Amino acid sequence: MTRRIDDYALIGDLQTAALVGRDGSVDWLCLPRFDSAACFAALLGEEDNGHWRLAPQGAGSCTSRRYAEDSLVLETLWETRTGTVKVVDFMPHRDQAPDLVRIVEGVSGSVEMSGVLRLRFDYGSIVPWMRRADGHRVAVAGPDSVWLRSEPPVKTWGQRFSTCSSFTVDAGQRVAFVLTWHPSHEPRPTLVDPFEALEHSLADWREWAARCTYRGPHRDAVVRSLITLKALTYAPTGGIVAAPTTSLPEEIGGVRNWDYRACWLRDSAFTLGALLSTGYVDEARAWRDWLLRAVAGDPADLQIMYGPAGERRLPETELPWLRGYADSAPVRTGNAAVDQLQIDVYGEVLDSLNRAREAGIPAKPHAWNLQLSLLGFLESTWREPDEGLWEVRGPRRHFTHSKVMAWVAADRAVRTLEGDPSLRGDVTRWRAMRDEIHAEVCAKAYDPERGTFTQAYGSRELDAATLLIPRVGFLPPDDPRVVGTVEAVQAELLHGGLLRRYSTAGASVDGLPGEEGTFLVCSFWLVDALRLTGRVAEARELFERLVGLCSDVGLLAEEYDPVTGQQLGNFPQAFSHLGLVGAALALSDEDPNPAR
Repeated sequence: MTRRIDDYALIGDLQTAALVGRDGSVDWLCLPRFDSAACFAALLGEEDNGHWRLAPQGAGSCTSRRYAEDSLVLETLWETRTGTVKVVDFMPHRDQAPDLVRIVEGVSGSVEMSGVLRLRFDYGSIVPWMRRADGHRVAVAGPDSVWLRSEPPVKTWGQRFSTCSSFTVDAGQRVAFVLTWHPSHEPRPTLVDPFEALEHSLADWREWAARCTYRGPHRDAVVRSLITLKALTYAPTGGIVAAPTTSLPEEIGGVRNWDYRACWLRDSAFTLGALLSTGYVDEARAWRDWLLRAVAGDPADLQIMYGPAGERRLPETELPWLRGYADSAPVRTGNAAVDQLQIDVYGEVLDSLNRAREAGIPAKPHAWNLQLSLLGFLESTWREPDEGLWEVRGPRRHFTHSKVMAWVAADRAVRTLEGDPSLRGDVTRWRAMRDEIHAEVCAKAYDPERGTFTQAYGSRELDAATLLIPRVGFLPPDDPRVVGTVEAVQAELLHGGLLRRYSTAGASVDGLPGEEGTFLVCSFWLVDALRLTGRVAEARELFERLVGLCSDVGLLAEEYDPVTGQQLGNFPQAFSHLGLVGAALALSDEDPNPAR
């Protein structure tokens, strides 16, 4: 049976990540990077597409699981008829090569364990050649090589293109397995000591989590979200991927399946705000530096997303040999939305750099010139229709959120020049641009009959993104147009008490068939909008419900289906966790930017 998306837990080494199911099976792992081809792809296909299960003989789902406090070390417990056993899964911060470590600990009695390892390179399409070397199992195919060893050695054998193992663990005993990847043309990397690596990993994560300055009532959920964001960080560059997975569906059996293993510029302002507000200045600086490197060049070539190291080519391809999660095909790698025009990203970039400047992060010498270049291009482009923040695959429109964020770009430039007269720039020019955008949005995006801003100029549809209008300072929270928009969005987009992004009924604006779940970050935006408009009790009630949707290990996907009670979409999702952190900060009055 297909496991629920939230039945998985995340482990990672700040360059890639794996998903571990409640049955002890690692069903997703890309090596050596987040966006590399998967060697375990059962998540999107069958077990024969690659997985690694380690559990008591004949056992099903675990009895319980958790992360060791404030870490990314997963502890899975099975209570069996003969005894109790714990499996500890983690990926130590990388030195030379990526390692996946699995340690079996006997808690009580005696438990017979079994393991099945099916390595399948290139998203489950290549069965590697297996051999023994130096007492270890080695899998090789093309550029990839993986070594499997255990300490102490256990009985292993090959069966049906798999490596099987069985052993008995008694109370107090520990057996460790280490899976190590390296390029097949290079020598085997230095072996890590799994038990020392565990102690270092626990210490590293706990030290990092202790830096969190948030002390509000939901500290556990906030810290878990921050750890998840850190786990989605590509350490060599500071880039943060939107999710470690591809093609987990927004609708079971549907076609809304996208690759999120890239870094979206749109996330930048939310990310910087969350990191700076919780004490993680170094991570914020690294993300700011990644942002500057990624967007450098001709402003006309600005993309909405880039690879973890700033790569620009992200061609979208379908993998027909994978049936998709719960038969939700196609499975895609890359993302064609990279070529879309999304005007709002210019606003997000300039807002992000303004946040970094206000927080005291030293400016790069070329950063202001880059911002002026982006603003100059936006000056001649903001009047154009675009695909908008939801990356619609229908016709371009004059999306309200895109125009509002163009206003943000001009506004942040004005504020920067007014605050620092030493910077060059025509403040009168950008002030005029800001005023022109503001007047046009208020005239063309507002429906006075219904008392709400709409999704696009002249449209009847509503959009949850209009909830950000007071957040970015376009209008004050007590403006009747803001209050009316919050009420209208609730009236038309709520589904089971949570928000959809927009309506997908009838002739959908996004050009795609089918439905989708409620979009979790939109519900967190609603929390903030309710707070800003004075409905604090409702905001707190909604926030409590949203925190309650987190999985048993505190993770959130992109969407949630209130009918089936299942999380949907790529998992875990940075945007959802950013929403949680932002809403928690706002409700605790620790938000440094309550409304601009």
